Amino acid sequence: MQAVIIDADNCIAGRLASRVAKELLKGSEIHIINAEKAVISGNRKYVQETFLQKVSRGDPYHGPFYPIRADRLLRRIVRGMLPHRKQRGRDALKRLHVHMAVPEELKDKQATKIKDTENRLDRYIAIGKLSKQLGARAYGG
Repeated sequence: MQAVIIDADNCIAGRLASRVAKELLKGSEIHIINAEKAVISGNRKYVQETFLQKVSRGDPYHGPFYPIRADRLLRRIVRGMLPHRKQRGRDALKRLHVHMAVPEELKDKQATKIKDTENRLDRYIAIGKLSKQLGARAYGG
């Protein structure tokens, strides 16, 4: 089966994740590029506080562990829409590949944008900016 390449630039993360989760459960292999440019809707301050609370929850040795890097954060959002504790969901999650920017092996391939996931909102924050505020190192690629 041919791998599907999706560009997450200026896409709402939740809508993108729900479409990707459905395709993964159908058996597709999906590469999401430009994960740091996807956006989360809502008041910036509230979104930052919510994610900071998720990251700092629990014990650093025993979890729960919440990602702060942009690509892993988007992968976690997709994981929340999959039955990841069942074999079907675990297999679907293995077929998902999330990348910051565009990797060398995908540079010459055509990426698609999902039309109804485009951002037309006034209040949002980019995942890359959010992850930097959560403590992730800046991505230099």
